[in-house]
Amino acid sequence: MKIPGVPPAELAELNRAQDRLSFVYLERCVIHRDSNAITATDDKGVLHIPAATLGVLMLGPGTSVTQQAMMLLADNGATAVWVGEQGVRYYAHGRSLARSSRLIVAQAAAVSHRDRRLDVARAMYRMRFPDEDTHNLTMQQLRGKEGARVRRCYREHARRTGIVWTNRDYNPDDFTSGDPVNQALSAAHACLYGIVHAVIVAIGASPALGFVHTGHERSFVYDIADLYKAEITIPVAFDIAASESTDIGTDTRRAVRDRVNGGALLDRCVRDIRNLLLRPACSGPIDDEWADEETGDDTVRLWDADGPELVGGRNYGSELDF
Repeated sequence: MKIPGVPPAELAELNRAQDRLSFVYLERCVIHRDSNAITATDDKGVLHIPAATLGVLMLGPGTSVTQQAMMLLADNGATAVWVGEQGVRYYAHGRSLARSSRLIVAQAAAVSHRDRRLDVARAMYRMRFPDEDTHNLTMQQLRGKEGARVRRCYREHARRTGIVWTNRDYNPDDFTSGDPVNQALSAAHACLYGIVHAVIVAIGASPALGFVHTGHERSFVYDIADLYKAEITIPVAFDIAASESTDIGTDTRRAVRDRVNGGALLDRCVRDIRNLLLRPACSGPIDDEWADEETGDDTVRLWDADGPELVGGRNYGSELDF
């Protein structure tokens, strides 16, 4: 019996994570689907967005989304983020675009081994301090250097824009309680978290298994997002605050989108995650070994403690030694 409707796309037909739009923000509209496109309908008309090109769909105040639209996002490996006046409230994502579990297995192995976890954490800090040797620094020393770097970054952009800066002060339950620059920082970081979250799940890693951050469902999201804040969200936030915007949330999202689209962040994010998680185990270029993740077969194998993995889908009862 033929199932009615448009069939889900095959993995090979979907755009890679790094080739997608960073995010699209919608508010005060009804979101549905038309074939393989997401539709947004308001009093101005209907907007069609090909689902396979989306990295993140950010749903703002006044949006209503149908079950069919959410199914289409999930089938196409896109992430949905609910956004309110208090920032990001919920994440939902579809299937991974990777064909194997190799990346998440490498992530779990590294985060579960003290020395390997420390190596990845040091590598993350090394990306912030490319001219310094971080190999022998403790986590306490690395946190101290990172804290000093962020404070210096705030001061530099405050001087550049003429903003009076005191400190990072915000209430996650009350967006408007902060001053303009803190509101803009919260809005900018929320966009970055959504983008990074979408990339992580799309390439088959876990948002929860962090190396610096821990104990939260998005620990790895915060790890990766911290690599780009000084370059993307912090300068954007100070620019918006200096512009005396009357709609800080909307203007900040647009500014982050423009900065991200111009800097190829999605591709960079994918490469950084691969390098952090796979580099110790790779014998050749990361991109060459990653090709298997996107083009390999969908074979399910069975783990064996005493030998190589076995092919799944067959009965091994005749091999038992009773």
